[in-house]
This record gives sequence, structure tokens and C-alpha cells, in this order.
Amino acid sequence: MPFKDIGLPHHCVILLQGFAECRSFGSLGQQEGFVALTARRSRLHPGTRYLARGLNSCYSTGNEVECEQLVWVPRRSGQTVPFNTYIWRRGTIPMWWGAELKLTSAEAEIYVSNRDPYKGSLQYYQRLSNRYDTRNLIGAKKKNSTVPIVCVNLLRSGEGKSESILVQHFVESLNYIRSTRKLQNSRIYLINYDWHANIKYKGEQQTIEGLWRHLKEPTVTVGISDGDYLPSRQRFKDCRGEIISTDDVEGAFCLRSHQNGVIRFNCADSLDRTNAASFFGSLQVFMEQCRRLGISLDSDLAYGYQSSVNDNYGAYTAPLPPGWEKRSDAVTGKIYYIDHNTRSTTWVHPCPDKPWKRFDMTFEEFKRSTILSPVNQLADLFLLAGDIHATLYTGSKAMHSQILSIFNEEAGKFKQFSAAQNVKITLQRRYKNHVVDSSRQKQLEMFLGMRLFKHIPSVALHPLQVQSRPFACFLKPVASMFPSSHGGASLLSFKRKDLIWVCPQAADIVELFIYLGEPCHVCQLLLTVSHGADDSTFPSTVDVRTGPNLDRLKLVLEGATIPQCSHGTNLLIPLPGPISGQDMAVTGAGARLNCQDTSSISLLYDFEELEGQLDFLTRVVAVTFYPATSGRSSMTLGEMEVLGVSLHWRGIFTNEGHGARLYDIAKKSQKETNPFSSVGSDINPFAEASYDNASQLNSSANSPLVDLLTGEITRVDAIQQPVRENINYSGGVDLLDFLDGADIQPSHSHGDFTSPSSQDGKSYLDNGAKQYISCFRSLIGQNSERRLDFAEAMKLEVERLRLNLSAAERDRALLSIGTDPATINPNALIDQSYMGRLCKVANSLALLGQAALEDKTTAAIGLENTDSSKSIDFWNISKIGESFCGSSTCEVHAEIVGATPAPSTSSLFLCCQCQRKACKVCCAGGGALLLSSYDSSGCQSQLDVTTNQSVTMDRVICKTCCHDIVLHALMLDHIRVLISSRRSSRADNAAQKALDQVIGFSKNDRSLPWDPQQAIMVRKHLLNGEESLAEFPFASFLHSVETAPDSAPYLSLLAPLNSEPRHSYWKAPSSASCVEFCIVLGSLSDVSGVLLVISPCGYSTADAPSVQIWASNKINKEERSCVGKWDIKSLISSDSSFHGPENLGRDSKVPRHVKFAFRNPIRCRIIWIMLRLQRPGSASVNLEKDFNLLSLDENPFSQEVKRRASIGGQIETEPCLHAKRILVVGTSVKKEMDIESTQGSDTIKVKAWLERLPQLYRFKIPVEAERLCNNDLVLEQYLPPVSPLLAGFRLDAPSAIKPRVTHSPSLGVDIWDTSITFLEDRYISPAVLHIQVSILQESDNMVTVAEYRLPEAKPGTQMYFDFPQKMQTRRISFKLLGDIAAFADGPAESDNIGFGSSPVATGLSLSNRIKLYYYADPYELGKWASLSAV
Repeated sequence: MPFKDIGLPHHCVILLQGFAECRSFGSLGQQEGFVALTARRSRLHPGTRYLARGLNSCYSTGNEVECEQLVWVPRRSGQTVPFNTYIWRRGTIPMWWGAELKLTSAEAEIYVSNRDPYKGSLQYYQRLSNRYDTRNLIGAKKKNSTVPIVCVNLLRSGEGKSESILVQHFVESLNYIRSTRKLQNSRIYLINYDWHANIKYKGEQQTIEGLWRHLKEPTVTVGISDGDYLPSRQRFKDCRGEIISTDDVEGAFCLRSHQNGVIRFNCADSLDRTNAASFFGSLQVFMEQCRRLGISLDSDLAYGYQSSVNDNYGAYTAPLPPGWEKRSDAVTGKIYYIDHNTRSTTWVHPCPDKPWKRFDMTFEEFKRSTILSPVNQLADLFLLAGDIHATLYTGSKAMHSQILSIFNEEAGKFKQFSAAQNVKITLQRRYKNHVVDSSRQKQLEMFLGMRLFKHIPSVALHPLQVQSRPFACFLKPVASMFPSSHGGASLLSFKRKDLIWVCPQAADIVELFIYLGEPCHVCQLLLTVSHGADDSTFPSTVDVRTGPNLDRLKLVLEGATIPQCSHGTNLLIPLPGPISGQDMAVTGAGARLNCQDTSSISLLYDFEELEGQLDFLTRVVAVTFYPATSGRSSMTLGEMEVLGVSLHWRGIFTNEGHGARLYDIAKKSQKETNPFSSVGSDINPFAEASYDNASQLNSSANSPLVDLLTGEITRVDAIQQPVRENINYSGGVDLLDFLDGADIQPSHSHGDFTSPSSQDGKSYLDNGAKQYISCFRSLIGQNSERRLDFAEAMKLEVERLRLNLSAAERDRALLSIGTDPATINPNALIDQSYMGRLCKVANSLALLGQAALEDKTTAAIGLENTDSSKSIDFWNISKIGESFCGSSTCEVHAEIVGATPAPSTSSLFLCCQCQRKACKVCCAGGGALLLSSYDSSGCQSQLDVTTNQSVTMDRVICKTCCHDIVLHALMLDHIRVLISSRRSSRADNAAQKALDQVIGFSKNDRSLPWDPQQAIMVRKHLLNGEESLAEFPFASFLHSVETAPDSAPYLSLLAPLNSEPRHSYWKAPSSASCVEFCIVLGSLSDVSGVLLVISPCGYSTADAPSVQIWASNKINKEERSCVGKWDIKSLISSDSSFHGPENLGRDSKVPRHVKFAFRNPIRCRIIWIMLRLQRPGSASVNLEKDFNLLSLDENPFSQEVKRRASIGGQIETEPCLHAKRILVVGTSVKKEMDIESTQGSDTIKVKAWLERLPQLYRFKIPVEAERLCNNDLVLEQYLPPVSPLLAGFRLDAPSAIKPRVTHSPSLGVDIWDTSITFLEDRYISPAVLHIQVSILQESDNMVTVAEYRLPEAKPGTQMYFDFPQKMQTRRISFKLLGDIAAFADGPAESDNIGFGSSPVATGLSLSNRIKLYYYADPYELGKWASLSAV
């Protein structure tokens, strides 16, 4: 996935685990052929010996291997190469079984599942049937034949043998599959052949003979595949079969015949016996393969006769009769035969050999009649393959392999060491099974990308991108003590991790304006702590503002604490989106931030979540640092990074990859005609429309019109009132309020956007709030004083999320009827012990649900359809008012309310446990089946999310058979899913809004704006060998630009030419006579000129602007330099091509444009362009004189409406500014600016200042006693009566992680893609921790003295926090606050934690994490005091 996302789908090669080796062989010492053995291990059930046996939930067996034996005859270059191939399988028995190791017994105890042991066996054979069904392929033998699947079972079947139970169940499983009659096109044959018993009682030779007798008919029936490799595609006409070719290979493969069906070998582990039996079965096939290729391995023909290859189409080589001769065609190389007796020729051998003749031979006959050197070569391959597979599965070599050397003259030597070797291997396997199998299992799953949510729970599937490099820059130079600092560029360079940036002396604040390399939604700020010997020089607090430009910066973080740490420490600060002040005032999380009570910590979910604005066009990040003590000393800074998520702009503009999907979904979601495209935009708006015409369009907004571009009938929406895009919103107004009206349906994909207008959205929110209040009143009934219980509060939250109300909207609705929102908070309605157990069950359900979805996706591989539609979903949470049993035939009545239920025709389901009929309301969700192992107390011994679990999700369980904690866990998980769906929908709507602000959408223009090849040619002619330096998304505007309401977005001026409809263009309001564009280029560049692409309507003398251009590297206008000034009106008077509508046919190579060339290239990063409109002096414009070149025939309204001077203004005398594109051309500076090392007196002084030791050191304050409470989130320390003044405390960073998976997957969601933006929940609403400090005053009251926002750091990082002032007390308390529920323990800690432990992550415990300190002079305290230093 990651390689595909970055445009390298073929970068990651396909990897196979298994074996591949080849050998050459021949007779009389001459090479005649090659044999290759390949074995591919299945990824559907990976694992080690005792952890991957039998079937799993993906319908695959453990140690499943597909083997292929390929034989070919080498030819000279350019000639056809004949080959044939044979495929077989090996694996454990396809049913649910396992083996348990016992320390007291030599063998493992085999058991078969007592619940649905044959579930999935049918799907396994269906997968085999689909894979090896070649009846309909070209070259198939029988069109109407079945697909044979032959199972060769090598298990011990004797009485008293541990494997006999598997033999019995194997027979029963096949009988069960035949009884289903779902394999109509396949026939399964079972051959029970006790390998060890036959070896013991009959010997090796008779065992081999018996195996050949059993395999003869199946092997002949299945057959082999014959074909040729054609080195040139010009020989395709010679092929008499199926042609297989790829673009990567020059030649092609011609398959004349196909193997139909497969033979499958199995023993208990699919190891030793399987490898031996498959060798002797494949040996017979090898003989037949050589015979068909004309390679004779008969020993009686080896002397006096040299075998040769056959022709290209499968004739067989044998001794020729007298009078016959064999020759080859000089042109094609094909073999033909001459009969001198009749003077005739033929392509067919006159005496073909008998096929499969060695199946009828005894072992001794086979040995005497066969050249054994090729047989031994094949045996060596199987010996190597057996050792490889055994090592991968058990960690040791294969056992009982001496039988493979039975044809070797030195076979007796192998038997001498086999017994001792087998004992050694047995002990080795037993040791590794006990010690290392679990870690090897984890490695396999991680390598295959399975169960990543368990093994690496905190790693993101789509990591955040560092947008502060490589093309980011500072908009203002950062002041430094060094004279040559290049404005602070090294602060954004990852190569300068050890950088110590020294700001000027006694700076009160340091403000940095970072221009990001690409627009994104900013999620995190990474700071590298840098200082000298004194760590107090690094800033203590930071503010962060973000926005698309300087005019629209919004505060996202204020007063965040930066602890004092050692040099080089990385601190990660999560950044939420801008939060509305109104929401913060009404929602408890913001109003009670400084007085939170740990007794009501939101462990279930964040009941008071504040939703910040999401903006994927954020381009400027303003970071303000404050020192610990103002004016005391200089501040030091270190390297910093801004991390975020950007849209796939390249794919959006080129309509490729994930960007094409985002573009199509966003365009499809548009409900209205694009307001950014003027009607009749190919006509000059300043010469044709009238105010009356606009009114007429308004009045007939719903009347159909014919689109002159596409010929389709469309509807023209009403023209909206003018809106200025550079409005600075304030007063707590959320720019994304309209998103709150989006109806989130978790059962649908997140690609369906909903973006109602502001009025419709307001009406929808009012209706949603009213419906929510109605649900609340229906729960409390007539008694307004009644309190909701836990289950009712949870159901009310489900309804709130279904109505798509935010927490703030919910609180407003409740406060409007006089209800305190805190009274319905589910986190406060149950006790802590039950809440802890409920969280554990819900977290387990989340992991099990993710595992079930992953297995379902994997199980679909090789099967046509595995999705079983169910009437009951994963949660089955009924709506309020519908949650009661309404069926008289229901036998459960778990949700009955009031009188006897009325008759109903609703569907009934059979409970899998109590076998009673239940209606849908009385049934638990499908997720309850995953929690069936919980006992009556709601506990589970161990969580198993491996693929070895057998969970039948197509069954039903009623609510009375489920524990209450399971039902509550389903409801809690459903709420978490709805919250996640709302977050994803907000992100998707924010992405759509970003696309609207850059491209805009038009339903009238349904085709691509430009043909891709044509766009490349246009770009090439425009640039004339230079680079486009100001192209979105790498370049952008530093300030907002005034834009008319019926105009394209102003960002479209920098978008690629093929990114929007060709008739769309930007237009300023008619009231604006001057517009200034401040463009930040993608990188430092040598600019040679600016190109202004003229709008499709063209210019006239009334709207032709004058252009003035400046250049600079700083944002201050006073420091910019003027490049030149041009008047377009003079160009128009001399060139008539700028007048009138543009010819946009395919023959037009370059759109009309004006180039403003500079005298000399200017190296800069910022370009200012001012367009000024020269207002005409008269009250009107002469239509005849100024617009005589504009054709009236181009206007669809010309016959109905009188022409006028301007459509942008309210009166005829108001033309407006407009343009299609702005291109800045030149050459980018590729070389990175390095910081020059300066040597001087200032540098020496700075280094000396950095090495200066602090005057005061930190020393530990002894504590008499400590007490932990509230799940170790509160630490109370008792100090001695005489103790120094408290200066601060040291906190060791917690070891808890933020897991990626916190709930079950939504219905219909993809396991790899939860949002089209790839923005995860934990970045949309980041979890933040706070630590609150309280002290005991003389009045015996605990008073809060400070609260600190904790950054994220490496576990165990020592962070020092100074108190606002020094203080003295006998007792001090530390409370950990914030989003506690969002943190969990890592995999290592989770394995050692029992179910009954604390619901809070142990990594958040304050035990042994906090140390108090005071400041003192080390010389005054003496040497002994330094021993207690913190």
C-alpha cells in the first residue's frame, strides 16, 4: 500500500517463501534436460508446527505448500523450448484440529474441535477446485469432465494410534462435504495409506510399489501440462493452445494441454512422510515428462542409441524401425521422420513409447530399466526441499529422509545414521516448539502484514508526512547571534539534529512563520530540545497558529508547556484544529478544564469531545516561543518539524491513483451547479450580460437549458450574492459548521459526501436537535426528575450520533430544556470496577472484530463469494421506540415492554445456545459470538486474535444467553464506531472543501478539461524549456485574494492547466479596481519572467489591466524590489488576438497569454503581482468602438437580452479584473543552502556562553510517604516538617501508547483504508494528557497551583517542570488528567497483564515517576548534597 500511494506500485516485488532449485540431467554423460522443483508456501495460514495446524478462519490449512515439477529441454537461442509441468499439494488435514504438547508424554495429544469441526472444509475444497479447474481452457482434454481432487492420507490408522482419530474425522468430513452437494463440478477421492505401518510390516520397496498402485489412476486422470516457450511473438501463429504472455517478457508460453485437478498429500504435520510419498509419486510423473520430451531414461536403450529431442508438438522418441531416418527442418528446427521404404515423410514418430509404463513395474524392475542418475538428481532436490520446509515449520531438518536415497548405491550409509539423527531432530523440535515458536509465529504474521493492530498497535498504516521539508522555509528571518545564519533555514533541516540556535540577547518572545512545502492538515509539532550546559535557555511555553495564509491564521494551541529536558530530546506536541469558542463555552471539557475530577474520568469514550476544524489547505504555521524568565538570558532553539496529512494533489490533477478516486467522489457529491463557472464563460462578461439578464437567470433557475459544450440539458442554479474569500472569521464561528449537518451512516462507505448549504444545514441541525430532545423525553417519560440509567444513556448517545450531532450541539439542546448534560454521561453512571471490566471486554471485542474482518478479507482469496448476508449486524442496536419485542411467536422476549406483544410477521432466528426462536430485537449482535468464551462474570482468561480461532459468525445468539457486560460492550463498541465514522466524515468533507477552494466543480463540464497529451504540449510551449515555479500545491498565495461569487477559486490561478474546466477562470469583484497577488514559490529560484494566461473571454480596452511585479525573499513589502510595470491595454491595441472568445479546439496549441520578461533573472522566493484596472473616465463605454471584435453569435442569450458592458458589476460602467492562470517561469535552485561555519570573536563568545554552567542545581527533596489512588492516576506525597521550598518536579515520560484500533470495523469498510484522506482518528481528535498539581494549605484545603500539558516523548524521558513560584507544604498531590481512555499498554506489557487488572493503562501509572526538587548552589551544600541530585 505505501509504495502504491507514492506512485510506485511496482516497486515492491512479489516474494515467495519456500523452495526453488533446478538440476541438469541426461544419459551417457550428456546433458539432455533440466528439472526444476519449486514449492510455494501459502500465506493464508502461516505459522509454526503447533500453532498452525488444520483449518483456520481463512479456510486454509497449516503448512500448505503448492509444489511444481518443471522439466524442459534446452535449445539454441531463438528456437522454441518445449517443456511440461506437474503440480501437487501438501498440507495438514483440512478440518479444525490441533495438538497439545505434554511435558510428560513423548507425543503431543491430538484433539478435534467439538464445535463445527468441518466448518470451512467445503470452502477449502472449493478453492482447490477453482484453482485447478482447467476444463474450459484451450487444450483441455474433456470439456464435460469433473475436477478430480485426490487426497492421499498417510496417517497412522491402527487401533490405539493417536492419529487414528484424525483418520476417522477425515472420512466423516468428506462425507459431510458430499452431502452438501455444493461441489457438483468436483470429485474428492480419499486414499488412506498408512505409511509408517507399511514401512514397518512390508518394507520400503513394497511400500513404494503399493503407493504406485494407488496413484496410477489418479495421476493419469489428473495429467500434466505440456507447452512450449516461444522466444518471439511472431511465432504465435504456430501455437496450437493457450498463449500466456506479459509485457515484461519478450516471448510467450504456449500451453497445448492442461493438468485438470490436483493430488494432495498429507500426514499429521505435512513434513516427513508427505515429502517422501510425494517424491515417489512425482518420480513416475518425471518419467512421463521425460518421455514426452523425447528424453529416454531406459537403461536398455542407453548404449548404442543416443536419444534426441522430439518435435515441438509432443511426438515421442523411441528406436526407429529399419529404413527410417530422423531429420530436423533447417528453418523451423522441427523434427520430422523419413520412411525410405515408402519414400514418404511425417512429423509423427512411427513407434511412440507406451505412456506411464513404469507404474506397472515392481521396484526392482523400475531400478533395472531406468537410468538412475536423473532419479538421484531429483531425489537431491526433494531432500533439500524437505529440509527447507521442515526448518520453516518446525525449526529443524526433516526426519525419515533416508528412504529418498533408496536408488543410491550408497543408501546403506544413510540408514546407519538415520535412527540417531531422528532422535536428535525430535529433541530439537520439542525444544523449539516450547521456546521459540511463539516469537517465530509473530515474525511471520508481521512480515505478511497480519494482525498488525496486535503486534505493532501504535504504528500508523499511513504515517504522517513531514511537511516542513524539503521545500519549506521561514517567511521571516529568524534572529540569531551568528551573523551568517541564512535566516534560520537549518532549523527545518533534518541534517542538523545537533543544532543549537542562539537567539539575540534577552528576547521576550521568538516568533517563527513556517511556510510548508505542501498544503496539509497539520497534526503534530516535533521539537528537538537544544541547549548548552544550562537547560533553562530552551523555551518554556509555545503557542501555535495555523492557516492557509497569513490573513487566516487561527490559534490551535496556547500556552503549551515545554519541559526542561536533556539536549537532543525529541518532544512531540499534538495539534488539534481550531475550536469554536461557543463550543468551548458550552461543553464541559473546555469549561471545567482546571477543575476536573478524576472520579469521572471518561474511560468509556470522550463524552465531551470538542471538534476542531480540519483544513487540508493549511500552509502557514506560526510558532511563538516564550522563555522561562523574561529578559534573563538568550533563548536557544533546535530543529523542528511540522507533521501532517496532505491530499494526493498530483493524482487529483492528473486523474490518477488515489487522487482520481478523491476527485471523482468529491465531484459526484456536488448537489448544485458550480458557482465558480460563469454562464457562457467563453464570452467576455464585460460586453454581453446585463443586470436584467442576471435577474432573469435568477427567476428561471429551475428551467432547463441546453449546454452548448456537451449538448446536454442542464439546469442553471440561481446566482449567489457576492462573497469575499478573504473574510477573517472571528467570534467563535466555526468555518465547518455546515459539516455538522452531514448524515453519517456507518454502514455506507465514507466516500459519500454531504455538504448542504448553510440554510439547509441550519434547518437540519434544528431538526436533529428536536429529534434528540424527543428521544430524551421518551426515555424519561412523564417524570421530568427521573434519571437515566446506564443502558438508557448509552442508547441516547447512539441516537445522538445517528442524528449526527456533536457533543456541543447535544449540550446546547439539553441546556435549552434545563437538563444538565453531566447527568446523562455514561462514564458517571456506573462504578469504577464495572467500568474497568467493561472497557476490557469492549477492547477485546475491538481486536476480535478487526481480526474477523481481516480473516474475512483473506478468506475471499480464491473463492467466488464468501459473504453471507445477515439480517442482524455486528451490534444490532435498536432505535429508541423500536427496542421492544413485537412478535408473539418469539420465545425469548428479552426486550418486552408492557402488555403481551402483538402478533408480528417479523423474521425469527434460532439461538445457537438455547435453541429458542427469537425475533430480531431479542437477538444480540453478531459480535456477541466473538465473546462467547466469556463466563458468567464477564471475564475471559486470554484474548486470542490468531487465525486459529473457529468463530461461526453466521449464527445467532439471543440476549438472554449473553452476559449483560457483553451486551453493554456491544453498545459501547457501536458508539465508538459511530464516533469514528463521524470523524472520518468530517475529514472527507474537509477534503471536499479543499478541492472546492482549489479546483471547483462543474456539472456542465463533464469531460476532462484537457486531453493529457495536449496538456503536456501546451505546457511545453508555454514554458519554452523553463520550469514552472509557481504551481500549486508547491506554491501558494501568502494572502487571500478578493474573488467574485461567480468566479473560480483564486487558488486555481496557480493550479495546473488541466486541473479544471477550460472555460472556468478567476474574476475579482467589480468593486475592486486593484488586486495584489503575493506568491510564494515552491523553492528558491532564479525567476526570468511571469506569464499571465488570459481568460477564455479575452480582454477589451475596458477591462485590460496594468501589471506591476516585485520580487523578494522576505514578506515585508518595504524590502521588496520592483521588477517592472506593464500595460496590457497597449498590447491589446496592437494585437487583435487578445480580443473576443478564444478558440479552444484541439488545433489550438497554446492558450492566449502575455509574458512579462525580466531583464535579468532574479533569485527570490516571493513574487508580488499587482493588477490594476484603469477606470474609464466617461459614464459609459462605447459598445460599438470598444467591443466590435466580440461576436454576438457566441452568446446563447444574445437574441433575448440586450448586450451591455459588464456582467461583474451592478451598472454598465463597472468592469472587473479577471485571469485564467499565473505562471512564474525560471529555474529552481537545487543546491541546499548550508550554514557556513563562522570563526570570530562572536562565535567564541557564544560557545563560551553555551558551556557556562548554571548557578543553581536541582536537588531531590526527600518524601516521608507516598500514596497512589484512582487507578494510580493520583499520587499524593507527604513531606517532612522541615523541607526546602519546592521549586518543581521531575516526571518520567509514561510508557503507554496510543493504539490505532480502538473499536470494531465499520460495516463495509476496507481494512487498509478507513478514509479517503488517510487521516486516522487519533490525528483528527488528538489525545492529550495533563498533570495537575495541588498542595495542602494551612486551612486543610487542597488548592490547585498549576496544570501542565504533557508532550509526547520517549518512555522514561526525564522532564522537569518548574512551579510558577516556590512554595512549601506538608502534602502535595499530582493528578493525571485528559484523554486517559485513548492510551493503552504496548504488546509486551499487555501479555503480562491479567483481565482483572486496572482499566487504565499501566504505562500511565504515576508510581515511581515523580520526584520533587529544589534549586541550590552545589558549592554551598557541599559534596554530600550532590548525591541527592535529581
